Amino acid sequence: MMKRNDIFEQLSSKEALEHLKEGNKRYLQSQPSGKASAEIRAGLALKGQVPFAVILGCSDSRVVPEVIFDVGIGELFVVRTAGNVADKVAIGSIEFAVEFLKARLIVVLGHEECAAVLAAIAGGDYGSNMAAVISLIKPAVDKVRTEGKVDDFSRRCEDEHIKNTAERLKESAVLSKYLAEGTLLIAGAKYGLETGKVSFF
Repeated sequence: MMKRNDIFEQLSSKEALEHLKEGNKRYLQSQPSGKASAEIRAGLALKGQVPFAVILGCSDSRVVPEVIFDVGIGELFVVRTAGNVADKVAIGSIEFAVEFLKARLIVVLGHEECAAVLAAIAGGDYGSNMAAVISLIKPAVDKVRTEGKVDDFSRRCEDEHIKNTAERLKESAVLSKYLAEGTLLIAGAKYGLETGKVSFF
């Protein structure tokens, strides 16, 4: 069993991934470890942060990374956007966590019944700001449409968008350096709203 014994302990990318998987198991079993305390908060204020993973997740209020992975403050560097899209600001934030905070795992975390993906499927005029979000999801929808498969269409679009986003991150000059060294891992994952289970791609 992989344990992070101290919030300032560095983990490898594989250790970080295992740590997230074990945290999700505790969440599914309703056995939270209860890591928040005044002592931990004070330590983080004094020593700074050493997050072991970056989560690019959806802003959906039902998908809270610290809860579903059963981790405390200071353990995850979380970037949340509607539809877990990777725009320049999101990518820059992720680069910061990898370059300066030494996080060695990035997880693109999508979820079932994503409203942003459903909006991209439906189409329509949502105004320029929301259109910027949908434009980053639309390539996944277009690809699934060309495959001509109608079964579980929205699920297929969600999965494809997660994969596309992970690939988009790999184009970053900052992140690609660590990927080439073998010290960084980028993984896709999807959260089940009813089950609470996170499935990694």
